[in-house]
Amino acid sequence: MSEIRIDQLNVNDVRQALAPLSEILRATVEAGGAIGFVHPVSQTQARSFWARDVCSALESGNRLLWIACLEEDGQVRLAGTIQLILGMPDNQPHRAELAKLMVAPWARRRGLARALVAAAEQAAVQAGRTLMTMDTRQGEGAETLYAAMGYEIAGIIPDYALNPLGDGRHATTLMYKYL
Repeated sequence: MSEIRIDQLNVNDVRQALAPLSEILRATVEAGGAIGFVHPVSQTQARSFWARDVCSALESGNRLLWIACLEEDGQVRLAGTIQLILGMPDNQPHRAELAKLMVAPWARRRGLARALVAAAEQAAVQAGRTLMTMDTRQGEGAETLYAAMGYEIAGIIPDYALNPLGDGRHATTLMYKYL
């Protein structure tokens, strides 16, 4: 039986976990996950995203990050991540945004995505946020997950981004939830 553990990471934690974080990013994109990258993602590109982009956002306080780990047979493996963007424009202090939900392909369908979203929602409430927004590729499994967790569709933007495997463009579904 595997046990899910959700941990919030700080900048030092991210720097120490660059290799497994980079591997989850690369595996997610390779499996078709629409998280802002196009396959193939180099190790250098993945490490730079975590070390430069994410660390600077964590240092500024504009973003929070959680990981999901699975413990099986005494081994703990990094299996997923999610980010919560708190840095909003002055006229949106009530809003937060979910970003970069990733679950390693080998760890899917075990409740990690749900647990990660729940952790981010709890932190948003603690930060005084009452509205959560996010976007996801239209028709992707994540859209169904978010709907099951109470998110509603605000709209769909056609041709929003390149597909992660570089085979055309996809629409994105904008979603929201009152917390």
